[in-house]
Amino acid sequence: MSDGQAVAIVYLQIDVLIIIHMIINDLTSCIETFAPLSLQENYDNAGLLIGHPDKEVHRALICIDITETIIEEAISRECDIIISHHPLIFRGITKLTWGNAVERIVEQCIQKGIAIYAAHTNLDNTASGVNAIFSQKIGLKNCRVLKPASGLLRKLVTFCPLDHAENIRQALFNAGAGHIGNYDNCSFNTSGSGSFRALENANPYVGFVNELHFENEVRIETVFPSYCQASVVRALLASHPYEEVAYDIYRIENNFQGAGSGMIGELSEPENEYDFLSRVKKILGGSTIRHTAISGKQIKSVALCGGSGSFLLKDAISAGADVFLTGDIKYHDFFMAEDQILIADIGHYESEQFTKELLFTLLTEKFPNFAVLISKTLTNPIIYL
Repeated sequence: MSDGQAVAIVYLQIDVLIIIHMIINDLTSCIETFAPLSLQENYDNAGLLIGHPDKEVHRALICIDITETIIEEAISRECDIIISHHPLIFRGITKLTWGNAVERIVEQCIQKGIAIYAAHTNLDNTASGVNAIFSQKIGLKNCRVLKPASGLLRKLVTFCPLDHAENIRQALFNAGAGHIGNYDNCSFNTSGSGSFRALENANPYVGFVNELHFENEVRIETVFPSYCQASVVRALLASHPYEEVAYDIYRIENNFQGAGSGMIGELSEPENEYDFLSRVKKILGGSTIRHTAISGKQIKSVALCGGSGSFLLKDAISAGADVFLTGDIKYHDFFMAEDQILIADIGHYESEQFTKELLFTLLTEKFPNFAVLISKTLTNPIIYL
């Protein structure tokens, strides 16, 4: 049995599962823990677009785009929440006259009680997201983010009694701190002496009111992504014994490999250009690939970006990739190859189609008894002759 057949059987079985109800906020929190909304681009509109976060739902439909046909499918399959990659509402709605598809879909969803959620560029930009599953499908290993995010990292510095250091470190790590590349539980610890004097109305953990006290303490330093700051600070305050917890948070400019644009990895064995493109075409199920001239070079290092990734061409070249795969490449972008790299436009929809499987796996592993369905509707608006 092939992987595709196995997945198809799982999808069929989901249709006959005993239905349990879920709160929308529980579903969306699962997605946003995996792909925080703070990772979305400033032009994007990811998140809950229609529906109340506290509403109960009993069946979810996963798709790439939301069209009127998708709404019909949701109704026929009794789904009351649609989880899409591309947002239904991208630009602001200034009127509701039901004059276009978006307005008609909004009306239908409100009437039928169907919630709409989108996980778009936040899912693109997380290291385990859209580009990770694309890389997996074409057999890449040693993958890393092609253009890591900058300005996302923070450093926490705090001070605590020696005998509480281990518990506090573990609480911080559990809250999302301490990850550096392929390592976790990362921290730096320095022993020293802290001083304080508890004033009137204080309730000191050690020492006495109005007396200067010196305590042997540990200075703990650890890093975390900015979107974890609230949970990291909560964990610190909850695990620390002091009434007033001393801590500092610094912004650091190191690149963050846990998020960013595109991905680059390696093939297990080099392939010639034609065989590689032919294999990718078969995996994607597409009917055509637009590409630059075949030069006879071997393909070993592969850079890619699901969706529209032409803005990463220079990064792919700088990283030494042999080929760059993405969608929506413009005519003049192909000239950037200059015999340095093979550029292939594999199609926007084609490069993101595995996002449905990614979301399906994420939700069913977290909520194995909740009915999650993969849409059977092909929403790619581009037809190849």
